[in-house]
Amino acid sequence: MRRRHVVHTVNNNKGNRFILRRIAAVAALAICIRGAWAIYPQAKDFLYTATLVSAAMTVPDGAVELAKQRFEEELKEHAGDDISDSVPFENSGTSSQESSDDTQSQTQEENPPESENTESENEQEGFTVTPTPEAPSIDDIPEESRGVIASRHYEASDGGVYIQYGSGIIKNATNLSREAVQGYLNKPLEMTIADTDEPQVLIMHTHATESYYEYDAEYYDTRNAVWRNRDNEKNVVRVGQVIADELNKAGIVTLHDETQHDYPSYNGSYERSEETVKKYLEQYPSIKVVIDVHRDAIQASDGTVYKAVSEINGEKTAQVMIIAGCDDGTMGMPEWDKNLRFAAALQSTMEENYPGLTRPVLFDYRKYNQHLTNGSLLLEFGSHGNTLAECERAAYYVAQSLIKTLSALKK
Repeated sequence: MRRRHVVHTVNNNKGNRFILRRIAAVAALAICIRGAWAIYPQAKDFLYTATLVSAAMTVPDGAVELAKQRFEEELKEHAGDDISDSVPFENSGTSSQESSDDTQSQTQEENPPESENTESENEQEGFTVTPTPEAPSIDDIPEESRGVIASRHYEASDGGVYIQYGSGIIKNATNLSREAVQGYLNKPLEMTIADTDEPQVLIMHTHATESYYEYDAEYYDTRNAVWRNRDNEKNVVRVGQVIADELNKAGIVTLHDETQHDYPSYNGSYERSEETVKKYLEQYPSIKVVIDVHRDAIQASDGTVYKAVSEINGEKTAQVMIIAGCDDGTMGMPEWDKNLRFAAALQSTMEENYPGLTRPVLFDYRKYNQHLTNGSLLLEFGSHGNTLAECERAAYYVAQSLIKTLSALKK
């Protein structure tokens, strides 16, 4: 027994030396990469991938993630904020608990309806979207790595779980009867905002690193698809900035918080964003509206990514979905119905002015920190198949609708 124990210990020591040699090799590779970085900064994606592949081949299970974190920080040190937080598409977007995909219950149209709105170019003066680069040829992607991006326009008719309110539609995903929901919607909208120089609106992001597809294309490369980005000019923070800018131009004082509550850890994002919102409300009790800006993730089991899109003023524009939470008696949101009425009023204005801009409001047992004010909503701008430009256009139209809705509520 003693001999076996000694042999086992020797083997472990050999294994440890084996692992240490491999880790030393990875460290040496990292040093080479740092040197190469100064000469070829444009090669960061290749070098980052090579590092992770090497780590996977040379260290035991569990060490790969540590290597990834270590070298990602090294690359960020040299690349600034231009490196994406690489998360595969199947793990990004809203989590299964937070998913708001309505694909099974809504219709698909090949040609999204064109808005009848005839807004002039002068009304959009000073607003430009981020240019979308030309997509690489599909021939450059191996056939086995070609993912499909399909456009969908989401809509629903009155009936069943769908409830008409003004020009908008509510999808009732709760256990409340249609008549009960209609009764809540028919109550007056009690929210008011003041004609003041104090902040009235807060735009923030629980999942700030959610981003969009780089190209306007019908395909993507499954080998390097990235749906998150820490650069706030390329993620949903940019979408929120468009809304904040337009509201401030209209005299509705709006604050925009750019905190990345989902980085470095996705878990606990809502707890962290709750603390952020509480601090703003404590410092600025004048805030009546809190908008949490996200992007959705809509994907079929075969890997097809769906982009939620409409055509407004002759341009492809991302569809927007509002989520209004309902309390099942355990969530601490006794005045959820006030948020619901605000959601319904905003969506009705959006559809009246920009038909096709919205997906039905999702009314479900979701909290999303909507207990903090009676004007708290979560807005999903497009999906991970949409482009940033499509979502910026949507943000502009949402802002114009918010301006109209809130202006009507001024004391």
